[in-house]
Amino acid sequence: MSITTGTWTLDAAHSDVDFVVRHAGISKVRGSFQTVEGTLQLAEDFTASSVEVTVDVASVNTKNEGRDEHLRGTDFFDVAQHPTMTFRSTQVRGSADEFTVVGELTLHGVTRTVELAAELGGQDVDVFGTTRVGFEATGEISRKDFGLTWNAATEAGGLMVSDKVKLEIGAAFVLPQDEQQA
Repeated sequence: MSITTGTWTLDAAHSDVDFVVRHAGISKVRGSFQTVEGTLQLAEDFTASSVEVTVDVASVNTKNEGRDEHLRGTDFFDVAQHPTMTFRSTQVRGSADEFTVVGELTLHGVTRTVELAAELGGQDVDVFGTTRVGFEATGEISRKDFGLTWNAATEAGGLMVSDKVKLEIGAAFVLPQDEQQA
C-alpha cells in the first residue's frame, strides 16, 4: 500500500493509548490515557520514518476514579514530578504494511528502549477532505524497569499488580492542509 510522505499530526480524538495489566493474579485491568499529542514523519524510504508522542500521564482513565488517583500519586506515576510520558522512535524495521518501531520510552523519569509491533491500518481522505493514515501497535514493558515497583500481596500470596504491562495503541494521523495540496 502506498502512503503519503510528509509530516503528520496525531489526531487524538481518533487515537488510543491503552494498557492492560493483570490485577490480583486473576483478572485484567484496562486503562487508557485521554490526552496525547504527537508527530509522525513518513519518509520515502519507510524505514527512515519516525514518530514522537507525548502523553499527559494525569489523564489516565481505568474507569475507577479511586484507582486513577492512586495511579497519579507517588506509588505509581507521581504526576507532580513526572507529568508526561514520551516515546521517540530510533529505528523502523520492515515495510509499511507490517513493521517494528524501536524507540526510547520515558516514563516516571526513566528512559528505556521499547519495541512495538505495528501495522498500517490504511490511508484515506475523509468526507471533510482531510487525508488520514492509521496504525496499530502493541508491545510489553516491565513496570519495574521504570521504577514503578509498588505492590501488595494478596491473601493467596500473589501480587495485586503484575510487573508486565501490555501496550495497545491505535493511532490516527492527519496530514495538515498545506501538505495535502503540495
